[in-house]
Amino acid sequence: MTQLETAMAILMNTFDTYAAGEGNKDSLSKNEVKTLLEKELPGLLKAAKNQEEVDKMLKGLDFNGDSEVDFSEFVVLVAALTCACHDRIAKK
Repeated sequence: MTQLETAMAILMNTFDTYAAGEGNKDSLSKNEVKTLLEKELPGLLKAAKNQEEVDKMLKGLDFNGDSEVDFSEFVVLVAALTCACHDRIAKK
């Protein structure tokens, strides 16, 4: 597999691993998203000034208003964070 194919496989596997925790296996509950962020993106939570910011971000991910984050919504999060990190690195 190419690096990009490997990255895509890791992204899908990571989502599926955390989505399997409770309830709907095709989406992440608020608790599953929080666990995923704590374990996979700990720097993101540490950078947040307060829990309200994190809650606002999580609510913003739920585009369809079902109180869960599906794979498409998850990919938007990862893409947005990737862009933010890339912009930060490019400016240095």
